[in-house]
Amino acid sequence: MERVNIAGGEHPTASAGMTPTRRRFLVGASVVAGMVALPGLSWAQDKPRQGGKLRYGMNDGSQQDTLDPASWATVMTGFAFNGSLCNNLVELLPDGSLAGDLAESWAGEEGATRWTFILRKGVKFHDGRPLTPEDVRQSLLHHMGEGSTSGALAIVKQIKQIDKQGDDKVIFTLAEGNADFPSLMSDYHLSIFPAKEGGGIDWQSGIGTGAFKLESFEPGIAVRLKRNPDYHKPGLPHFDEVEVVNISDATARLNALMTGEVDVIEDLDIRNVALVERNPRLKIVRTPSLRHLTFDMNCSVAPYDNPAVRKALKLAIDRDDIIAKVFLGEAKKGNDNPAASIMPFYAETPPQHAYDPDAAKAILKEAGLDGVTVDLSVAETAFPGAVDAAVLFKEHAAKAGITVNIVQEADDGYWDNVWLKKPFNASDWYGRVTLDWLLATSYTSDAPWNNTGFKKPGFDALVKSARAEMDQAKRAKTYAEAQQMLHDEGGVITVAFVSWRLAMTTDIGHAALGGILPADNHRGAERWWRTDA
Repeated sequence: MERVNIAGGEHPTASAGMTPTRRRFLVGASVVAGMVALPGLSWAQDKPRQGGKLRYGMNDGSQQDTLDPASWATVMTGFAFNGSLCNNLVELLPDGSLAGDLAESWAGEEGATRWTFILRKGVKFHDGRPLTPEDVRQSLLHHMGEGSTSGALAIVKQIKQIDKQGDDKVIFTLAEGNADFPSLMSDYHLSIFPAKEGGGIDWQSGIGTGAFKLESFEPGIAVRLKRNPDYHKPGLPHFDEVEVVNISDATARLNALMTGEVDVIEDLDIRNVALVERNPRLKIVRTPSLRHLTFDMNCSVAPYDNPAVRKALKLAIDRDDIIAKVFLGEAKKGNDNPAASIMPFYAETPPQHAYDPDAAKAILKEAGLDGVTVDLSVAETAFPGAVDAAVLFKEHAAKAGITVNIVQEADDGYWDNVWLKKPFNASDWYGRVTLDWLLATSYTSDAPWNNTGFKKPGFDALVKSARAEMDQAKRAKTYAEAQQMLHDEGGVITVAFVSWRLAMTTDIGHAALGGILPADNHRGAERWWRTDA
């Protein structure tokens, strides 16, 4: 959708049938049409103070983690590297709106096929080198090479050409118009690293433009960082040091918080909420999100290549039972549509796949199957409660004549050895800022993270058509068709939608938290502070 001048006080509009008021549209800091806007969560805290150390306990670090931004797939790499060590051209603010980061402004023209980003002056890398357009160009090209498996592939494949103009402009020419393109530049893989002579980027040295400089990195164990005194955002960061440690076990993570070894932990176990709430030194921070927890079937692998098996499995899971027993009611039931109800262009996808073992058994019988046996790969790191949810699923499915063998995988290496590799596995999805981004990253035939192996030309055509459609009513209708197709034919079993749930000491201060990405949109290290500093 084309937009009018935000800087001049006007607002993006998504009214049906709107015609663009200008051929060229300028954007400063704005909520881009089609982007999610999330309510933030505020705490009454002291004003930010300088100094002290943040110690953060994560649960998904892997020995396969690297500094290569194309490979980042965990909260630990996103928070430590994208959110602390590096910056993007644009930044997601806590309320979901878009602001300039390394770019101070941007403009789209020619039907949103050409985007010019003007770089912020005075930005330096940690080694003192100034930020240049070539650094940006090479950082994007890093994800575009032949054979790329980057998590940002769905974004960069839209780019036909990247040009430089002067010492502060980068121009992107797209194969097709995309009015959401600026929001895509917030993807956490698209961090900017220094360019190397002759091409490529120097990601190996761990030199970025971010609020913190890298002190040490032990894959799957810890990342240690120190404050960047030359950071381009005035007054930030507040901490002098940040340490991110991997503690996969939920009980060990809670013990580390209770004993003062860490200040914040990711994914507080729902069973320990009452314990934390009784402790006057601790607090729980819940942030609304797009996060959804799934069991994904690969539609190209037997028996999941049989639509009857996929439909039967969707009816053989009692989501209400899982939400009550595993999430203790702190979740919203899914319906095999990955779009959250708060996303622009979300559509209802009837019917609700309610638990119906008799119907599941009848579907299998009609397909000539007396029953079916499947292997479901899970680990606690797959999503909080994944193992317990799988145990309940096994019990539910048995009543439909379906045998679910639970394969409990190792936590370490799950995202490298199981996800995208095993044909039926548990997965934890952040969601994406726009629906197009979500579908193009995980569900189109050429999506880099197509964990369900869903490859349907008709679906791909719908997503492509919606992306370029300027009429918002038509765009909504097309996206609704795509979501219904996923619900009816896809391989995703959406178990539940959940909020982010952090536990932290009362010594950590913060304002509104962002929930599109975990850990305050990965920016907690630069936004939070110590109240006891």
